[in-house]
Amino acid sequence: MIRLGVLVSGNGTNLQAIIDAIEAKKLDAGVNVVISNNPNAYAIQRAKNHNIPVEVILNSTSSAREDYDSIIIETLKRYSVDLVVLAGFMRLLSSKFIRAFPMRIMNIHPALLPAFPGLNVQKKAIDYGVKFSGATVHFVDDGVDTGPIIIQAVVPVYDDDTEETLAERILKEEHRIYPYAIQLFAEGRLEIKGRRVIVKDSKKLEPPYLENPVVSSNKHLLK
Repeated sequence: MIRLGVLVSGNGTNLQAIIDAIEAKKLDAGVNVVISNNPNAYAIQRAKNHNIPVEVILNSTSSAREDYDSIIIETLKRYSVDLVVLAGFMRLLSSKFIRAFPMRIMNIHPALLPAFPGLNVQKKAIDYGVKFSGATVHFVDDGVDTGPIIIQAVVPVYDDDTEETLAERILKEEHRIYPYAIQLFAEGRLEIKGRRVIVKDSKKLEPPYLENPVVSSNKHLLK
């Protein structure tokens, strides 16, 4: 069983999904500590509901990013964390943090990376006119949403979507794939080769694959 340190800033629905997977015996892990930079984050209450230790480290603790990260690093080490999990943590990590846990930091992003990194990605996807978006779990490196990709889930983008409806559809997939990605790490099934994350003993998809709009509904295209 691996020991997790989960970093949060907000509502903590992905934290809850991880906790639920652990309690359902679908994830061989334990959350040793939840760390938040926001004392009002509901994720803190979620952790307390499950008797998980919480550490609040305010942004004002240090104005220097590396000094702030040093405090978090020492806290994670104090709780003997094997894997750092970012679950809506609204701070960029310094190179010092990345070096402290090389390829042992996971993040989830509500888009199909490398498309639409950063913030406001649902709006970007809709404005660009893509037919699919989704969620990506990746290891964290020195860039912004640029680390090696572990797993992705795809959702359609409909013509009448708003940022909110698309975000809701993506969030359901986040809750499904994030615990699974962590389980793959726990089982030692992730091998990093350059930019690629090789998942050992993974199954291949079977056709038919996805399309949007649905081609099979347009009978004249099938003649």
